[in-house]
Amino acid sequence: MSEQAKPEQADRASLVAFFDRWTELVRAVDFATAREMFDPDLVGFGTYADIVIGRDVVISGQWMQVWPKIAEFRFRTEALHVDVSPDRRMAYAAVPWTSTGFHEDGRAFARNGRATVTFRRAAVEAPWRGLHTHFSLNRGTPELSFGRPVMTA
Repeated sequence: MSEQAKPEQADRASLVAFFDRWTELVRAVDFATAREMFDPDLVGFGTYADIVIGRDVVISGQWMQVWPKIAEFRFRTEALHVDVSPDRRMAYAAVPWTSTGFHEDGRAFARNGRATVTFRRAAVEAPWRGLHTHFSLNRGTPELSFGRPVMTA
């Protein structure tokens, strides 16, 4: 394995790539592409819903409530913690994230938190699919973001 990445390195790299791609899609507010990264039976916890079951329900009940109203979202993959099952087909990750939220009057604030995500894949060569997501805001962070202020001439 000297010329190839060790399994642990390969799995970590593939999960970093998952989070990097997800960051891009959150920033682009691209629900359709992000949808394909998750299992149809996705279960999520978040700031808008205590528990949501089903990928499309997570998208409508959580993602659509947040992504369009924040800016500069990023998973901090340099601080990513992962653990992969011995058969390399399940994993979980814990990762902090940063973003900018907006008060009702348009003032920006740091809207940062952390996430845990459970993954599964059909085979070691297959892509990871998110099975469960749990997002939480750092203590003291306002829950609601109202989006960037609309500029008028």
